Amino acid sequence: MGFKAIAVSGLIVSPMDLLEYQAKELFKQVGIPILPSQTLQTTHELKRLQLPYPLVLKSQVRAGGRGKAGGVRFVENTIDAIAAASAIFHLPIADEYPEIILAEARYDSQVEIFLAIVLDYQRQCPVLMGSRQGGINVDTLLEQMQSVSVRESFSPYLARRLAVKMGLTGSLISKVSDIITQMYDLFVRYDLDVIEINPLGVNANGAVMALDGKIAINDKAIARHPELMSWSSEALLQHPHRWLAGDLTAGQVGLICNSEGLALSSWDLLGDLGVAGAYLWDESRGYDTIASQLEQASSLLGQASQLKVILLNLATRLDNADELTRVLRAFLPPPTVTNLGVSEDRSLRGTGSGLSPRQRSLQHPPQGEILPVVIRLSQGDLAVQQTDYQGGLVYWHNDLEAAIAQVGALIPPLTPEP
Repeated sequence: MGFKAIAVSGLIVSPMDLLEYQAKELFKQVGIPILPSQTLQTTHELKRLQLPYPLVLKSQVRAGGRGKAGGVRFVENTIDAIAAASAIFHLPIADEYPEIILAEARYDSQVEIFLAIVLDYQRQCPVLMGSRQGGINVDTLLEQMQSVSVRESFSPYLARRLAVKMGLTGSLISKVSDIITQMYDLFVRYDLDVIEINPLGVNANGAVMALDGKIAINDKAIARHPELMSWSSEALLQHPHRWLAGDLTAGQVGLICNSEGLALSSWDLLGDLGVAGAYLWDESRGYDTIASQLEQASSLLGQASQLKVILLNLATRLDNADELTRVLRAFLPPPTVTNLGVSEDRSLRGTGSGLSPRQRSLQHPPQGEILPVVIRLSQGDLAVQQTDYQGGLVYWHNDLEAAIAQVGALIPPLTPEP
């Protein structure tokens, strides 16, 4: 078609590094033991804490060294917890302020072990890594580091081999090898680059507990895991300047996604269609914020002089698709003569009279057009929406290829350059 394409710009950090509380949610899926915990977004939530004291409060940032920087604090009561949480929220670690604090039960460790699985690009295989001396003393940890390469298929034997190389004895060999096997399950299931537990605490009774966790997801594979996409967009949305943005003077399609990975894969599929920009919202912050974020994204896209269509390509889960659909219907109600402000044929062009303020946010200022919107939800039953919106300005799809084809059909042919 010859439309101009744009490059992605302005990315500050990789959004694929999960926070500790997110990593531990995945640990729980495969049976890796974790402590009772609760996330906090404000100090006021400490008054409704469901965990008994004493506790540890942990800054949820992606930078390392938070313990030495003061981002991990032990508290004995609510008064101490409020003071500690306030200090943590106002403490930048490598220029990153936490949006969330993890409150977690305390654990009396007698031994701390380091475990990790990394994708080694030089060896071209996963590598199991472990040190019987974990924790924050990096020099000692590295001195005792052992590794086992997974050259072919993984087996529990490789996990036991690493445990023995680490110098573990007795029941710890089987307990640690079981943890490594569970870690490898997650490593393969979610296309990870890194999965780490540091430390794996061992108490006086020999019980093991994952006291901290780090996970890095391969950014090329994030689109295959829609259940993790809201987490990947969270890092971008903590700071407005981390939103994706393209050249708003070129392109005819505005793209709104709820993860960077999905935005990038959408660009690939759009092919020759010009993309005016990508603006991301964070689904994990709650649906009550989606309308305002859509209005902001639509306002930004409205600055694009050549914009003809807006595509919402959203990763959803079966347990949230219905609620997201409800919110989107409220933002973009099914078409009627009244709310379109146009004739009975429900033309895509009109003056915008009779539109609600939210609908008017999708009006293209330079040409006075109402922009058509193509919505693609990865999961969810859209039969009712597809019926209610027939002939209108909003098109609903589950299939991404169908949504892309719909976008192409809504863009008028480009006059060839002389």
